Amino acid sequence: MSSRTRTRSVKTAAGVHTIHIPRQRGRRRAQPFVVVVPEHPSLIREAVGFLGRMLWRFRGALAPTFLAVSAWPLTAILHALAWWSGLLIAPLAVAPVLWLGFVQIRRPARTAAVVWRAGLSLLATAGFAWLALAAGFGPLAGPLPLIWLLAWLVAQTAWLIVRRSH
Repeated sequence: MSSRTRTRSVKTAAGVHTIHIPRQRGRRRAQPFVVVVPEHPSLIREAVGFLGRMLWRFRGALAPTFLAVSAWPLTAILHALAWWSGLLIAPLAVAPVLWLGFVQIRRPARTAAVVWRAGLSLLATAGFAWLALAAGFGPLAGPLPLIWLLAWLVAQTAWLIVRRSH
């Protein structure tokens, strides 16, 4: 048997398929045909890809969700490394109320605009207060998970309403 047709043991990575093209017959300068057949992805890979594409497609609508989900590991790390960081974050909870007062003095509004401003200020105050408490005591301490869930639901709902109305 010729060495050209005999299979050789070549080490390849798992899942990699190699095709050996034998010597060409006929015209010597003819280029060989190479057919590339991709492997079929698993069902889990398809599901993860679908989920990733949907999250990317609706990333603007899910912005409060991404912020809320990223707050958990952030506060857990802050709590583990420096529990006193909650004391540094706590003054931020007053900033939205000060913003509301400043905006109402500079640009007075009535009815719906005041309600939206007050709601935004209340939600931001609750968010900063949760961030400070979670950094100080840990994100799973006491009623903090319930407060996080309620704030996330309100923020996501308000975000979707505001995005649809404009």
